[in-house]
Amino acid sequence: MSSAVVQQDWAPPDPRPVTPSTILARELGEICTQLDSNPDVDPEVVARLRRALVLAQGLDPYLGQCTSPESPALAELARRTHETDWEAPSSGLVRLEQEMLSGHVEGQLLKFLVHLANAHRVLEIGMFTGYSALAMAEALPEDGVVVACEVDPGVARFAQECFEASPAGHKIAIEVGPALETLQRLSDESAEPFDFVFIDADKSGYLDYVEFLLGSALLSPRAVIAVDNTLMQGDPYAEHRPASPNGAAIAEFNAALTYDARVEQVLIPLRDGITLIRRAPR
Repeated sequence: MSSAVVQQDWAPPDPRPVTPSTILARELGEICTQLDSNPDVDPEVVARLRRALVLAQGLDPYLGQCTSPESPALAELARRTHETDWEAPSSGLVRLEQEMLSGHVEGQLLKFLVHLANAHRVLEIGMFTGYSALAMAEALPEDGVVVACEVDPGVARFAQECFEASPAGHKIAIEVGPALETLQRLSDESAEPFDFVFIDADKSGYLDYVEFLLGSALLSPRAVIAVDNTLMQGDPYAEHRPASPNGAAIAEFNAALTYDARVEQVLIPLRDGITLIRRAPR
């Protein structure tokens, strides 16, 4: 299939502050604006705050600048996602937001991880419009497959249209429905195990997904599980403010992993946090 053509005059909109670094940048910016109008504040204090603001504001753009560019197909999928109104759920099942898109830098990280794992079979739990699924498919060999679980039928249709217009889209098989039901069916069918798993779904379900995978035969011996949003806007560690329901769920998930002797894990502070998990060596 021919590669999608991206509109040359399109650029991604400025993202909402939904990660620890972008929330920090917003807070510092508002503080600097307030202090600028106060003549009683030591100018050196304002200057130091502005230096901190530059550090926070510049991180994500610099990461993007220093990361290999996304493919035309991924850029087109991102464009279509950003130009679609997601305010109203397509099926009433979930509340959708553009920020659910994994995006350029995280997409490239996932491609790297799939490549390093020498993966042939990838499982995704929570697909949204398919950016991460397509990024991982691009890293797979021609006979590789991404099994992508998505609960929202409307979003699944949107993603399928994007996949059909992309060179690697034929490697992606979408499973529509609750992810645990899909996992149970795959287990019952003795499906071939997966070499890499990416979880980016309902945060309250994270523990159940990982627990099911670790207790099943769905993971290959050297499989890696990557879990998104494990910093959840800083809620798990920012004790000065009440955690959101998602933040509380992620805090519980992170704590459970920390004390689970079956696994080894590392939390990478990229965007909203991504945790890599593998079975502990015996």
